[in-house]
Amino acid sequence: MSRYLVWLRADLRSIDNTALLAACKEKDAEVACVYAITPQQWQAHDVAGVRVDFELRTLAVLQKTLATLNIPLLILDVPDFKGLPKALAELAQQHRISAVHANRQYEFNETVRDDAVASVLENSGITLTLHHDQCAVPPGTLFKNDGGFYSVFTPFKRMWLARLATAGCQPQPAPQKRPGKFTESDAIPDKVAGFFSHVKPETARTWWPAGETAALNRLADFSAKHLNDYLDKRDLPAEEGVSRLSPYLAIGTLSPRQCLNAAFNHRARHGESAGVDQWIAEIGWRDFYKHVMVGWPRVCKHRPFKLETDPLPWRHDEKEFRQWCEGRTGFPLVDAAMRQLQQTGWMHNRLRMVVAMFLTKDLFIDWRWGEKFFMQHLIDGDLSANNGGWQWSASTGNDAVPYFRIFNPVSQGRKCDPQGHFIRQYLPELSTVPTPSIHEPHGHEPEGKAQAILFSGYPLPMVDHRMARDRVLAHFKDLKSPPARL
Repeated sequence: MSRYLVWLRADLRSIDNTALLAACKEKDAEVACVYAITPQQWQAHDVAGVRVDFELRTLAVLQKTLATLNIPLLILDVPDFKGLPKALAELAQQHRISAVHANRQYEFNETVRDDAVASVLENSGITLTLHHDQCAVPPGTLFKNDGGFYSVFTPFKRMWLARLATAGCQPQPAPQKRPGKFTESDAIPDKVAGFFSHVKPETARTWWPAGETAALNRLADFSAKHLNDYLDKRDLPAEEGVSRLSPYLAIGTLSPRQCLNAAFNHRARHGESAGVDQWIAEIGWRDFYKHVMVGWPRVCKHRPFKLETDPLPWRHDEKEFRQWCEGRTGFPLVDAAMRQLQQTGWMHNRLRMVVAMFLTKDLFIDWRWGEKFFMQHLIDGDLSANNGGWQWSASTGNDAVPYFRIFNPVSQGRKCDPQGHFIRQYLPELSTVPTPSIHEPHGHEPEGKAQAILFSGYPLPMVDHRMARDRVLAHFKDLKSPPARL
């Protein structure tokens, strides 16, 4: 009887799991899953403690689901990727595994890891089969007419939608129950040494319930109640306008195909909708950034996509960076967004752009500092999406915002949170500020002095936006000048 092992990574689900279904294709095959805990590698990749907690809680739920299918879930505890090839080979040999299946990951270090695992397994007579699963349209299957990867989203989206229309995106079912199992499941730890979640346990469990059922319920609720209004409400953090599905997509409790299928079904039942179209485009952005990561691996290596921006003299001011991290910039929308991240492990997407642009444009601090901080705190931390978002805001990335388009944090506050409800939720020190003043609680001169005393518990703005804007424009314009000859 054949025995197969499914190596789970960012695909913690039983439904619509390509590798799992492939392993279960033979009716009588026995199948087990394995998940590797690699704490030193996670630390090197800045994985957030709140995400580690979320994955462990998800694994505990998944283990029970797999048990109903007679599929045990095993745990490997290996310090880093270097130890994985040997550990997986030993596990496979111990259980007389004939083949290992896994869904591809596209990050540079992960592809190197998979090559090493494949080589060691092959030496043991065991095959490793990698499947495309993370994207609705796999990287390496969508190219421009010249054969290159797309670097601009709009033409990418056009071809991406055409491919979906041709190939479809119907999710696959869960596999059939196995005839038997060849080992017992391992215990799922409730924590990993070296990782501390800054989010309170009760908050994490309320905001982010674990497991496929929780993810699918959230998808169904969003589709039924909020999808039509997505375009109108997606930039309003005080409204229930976004899906909050990104953590489930990041660890693979939910697939992009399931999301797209829900959107297409909604459109079929209720007709065309700008909200549905916009949400489908957002899923397209997730695919786009993974395609970019495969086409230009340097974005995995702390390099800008636009190499011409490499000489920018980014500031590395530890004090100002810490003020930004702690939500003490004196700009209410920026500070409320940073407090939301600290308290929930998540930040509204529009606010990610606002705070990223504030750090890189108003403070002119290196975007890589912000990218790292986000990864260390986000429950939905994903290298390609996070890097893509930061480089977009810093104007160093592909299809990035033009360098001269710089968000005014006060204007953004008035636009995104006009009544100040979101700001008051996360900045209790401003709870008594009247709505007309909520975005500039210290006001302007000459009345600003009195306001500063009245709201002394809240810091003064740490930068003059107009002066900061002039500074960053000058630096970007310098890039267009030819270098001086020595």
